[in-house]
Amino acid sequence: MTADDPTEQRRDYDGSVYDVESSAAFAGVPDGFARLWTPHRIAYIQQGRPATSDECVFCAAPSLPDEQSLIVHRGSLAYVLLNLFPYNSGHLLVVPYRHVALYEDAEPGETAEIAELTQTAVRTLRQTSRADGFNIGMNQGEIAGAGIAGHLHQHVVPRWATDANFFPIIAQTKALPRLLGEVREELASAWPIN
Repeated sequence: MTADDPTEQRRDYDGSVYDVESSAAFAGVPDGFARLWTPHRIAYIQQGRPATSDECVFCAAPSLPDEQSLIVHRGSLAYVLLNLFPYNSGHLLVVPYRHVALYEDAEPGETAEIAELTQTAVRTLRQTSRADGFNIGMNQGEIAGAGIAGHLHQHVVPRWATDANFFPIIAQTKALPRLLGEVREELASAWPIN
């Protein structure tokens, strides 16, 4: 890589060749951020989503035992369960029972209960795991990153000052220190009874 030719070819873990370019030759003012370019991830974007079952997992979950479906709490119009593919230990989803895709299509009672359950989820996670902070949000539609775009769900992700490391980017591995069943049992036991 030189100033005249800002690209360099590298081999990915699977042997494929890709170009790496330095931003030093581009116009602009440095902003102080380091960037880790991951061009090998474009394959996931270009391939699209794999075919999945026609059954909605969020519609099916309430019909299963809580331990099997990872449900932590059942409300009147919505329920709380652990994410099967968590970003961090204790990553919860708040889901309406009704199959509705978009937040603006949720009924007022559903949005009120989702908000209430989200607050309780934060309190319960703070109590059980001593989280330093939380990411709370919804991805609306596949283009926005919703893994299950057809059924509304809100993420509640506990965060700690020490939870970021290189594993997800370098090793494509997320280190989770606790088993899902163990976390579900702890949260369900700590969930306040109304």
